[in-house]
Amino acid sequence: MALKYQRILLKISGEALGGEKGTGFDEPTMDAICGGVKKAHELGVQIGIVVGGGNFWRGRSSGKMERTLADKIGMLATVMNALAVSDKLEQLGVPTEVFTSITMPQVAPAFTRKEALHAMEEGKIAIFGGGTGNPFFSTDTTTALRAVEVSADIMFKATMVDGVYDKDPHKYPDAKKYETLTFTKVLEDRLAVMDGTAATLCRDNKLPILVFDLADPDNIARAVRTWVRWSTRAEHTAPLPTIEYARRLFAAGEN
Repeated sequence: MALKYQRILLKISGEALGGEKGTGFDEPTMDAICGGVKKAHELGVQIGIVVGGGNFWRGRSSGKMERTLADKIGMLATVMNALAVSDKLEQLGVPTEVFTSITMPQVAPAFTRKEALHAMEEGKIAIFGGGTGNPFFSTDTTTALRAVEVSADIMFKATMVDGVYDKDPHKYPDAKKYETLTFTKVLEDRLAVMDGTAATLCRDNKLPILVFDLADPDNIARAVRTWVRWSTRAEHTAPLPTIEYARRLFAAGEN
């Protein structure tokens, strides 16, 4: 089967690893998510993964703690998650290599473009921990940055809701779902689908994005095969398909 994408960068939130409780690790949930990653890997696509740290820590919700220190704790949380995802994938027979943005040689090698590409070209899944290595930058921005650095064809953002909304649908019953979307709209309306720095980085580097529902982990493999994507070209004439559009195509088997 011909693949639409040869190299992808996948963002998985830390909360997703915690299952319904959203904290720590939920083994059945991790089995399902990593099983979905394995199916995508078996298609022959090169995969890089960035995992958030929200199942352990969120720097912006750290109360009175000094922000840069809080963000450093968050970076360490993403390293823990990277190691956990690596271990789960290895248990499933998928070779991996963890890279960190913070020098910690006893834990994992530091990220370099050359070594990350080498790992993916060898058939390993490269898992990036430690965020960007700097405070004030989200793991969405990390994913966009690593995607650009390793020349990924697309950035995949796995979410836990069935669409892109103007506000959290879990908290606000009147949340509006967008049927079409552009990077400019994301930035102008400050939509929570990703932060402004990540959206700008993707737009400026012509990096397409596909946002999809992780409730069904098989969507990862489906997304590798599908032609649906967010386009960064000609924003004014080519609105970006939303999650709902992508899900309709998945359901119709057009992948």
